[in-house]
Amino acid sequence: MENLADVYNDLIMEHSLNSYNKKKIKNPTCSEMGHNPNCGDEINLEIKLKDNIIEDMAFTGHGCAISQASTSIMIDTLKGKTIDQAKDIIKIFIEMIKRETKNEDDLKKLEDAIAFKNVSNMPARVKCALLAWHTIDDMLDKEESKNS
Repeated sequence: MENLADVYNDLIMEHSLNSYNKKKIKNPTCSEMGHNPNCGDEINLEIKLKDNIIEDMAFTGHGCAISQASTSIMIDTLKGKTIDQAKDIIKIFIEMIKRETKNEDDLKKLEDAIAFKNVSNMPARVKCALLAWHTIDDMLDKEESKNS
């Protein structure tokens, strides 16, 4: 029987190698480049918003397995959510990585993104895992301020 860490590792490897979220989308509402100067990870995140809901998301770019998988799994987790729901999930993910929350009910909202829980034990990889999450957070902030 596989242990949970193995399942999470398999999930991360699957998303880093075969990301169906790595593409361009037609007519994105906004796009933003995320860059980690420490290791050279670079992603271009695109989102399409409709009626305050993340209708579609995709990314292009390059980087380590952690940054690529984190971006792909983030897209799966946030697609179809409202901006408010997405911002809540983003906050929980960042708090989990920074070891600022252990609330099980909150962590359940992360769905597959919980696979990155142990990244907090690898300080050199924290920025890799957070790159896409900080990028989407900035994008949603900009969209909200544009519409207020």
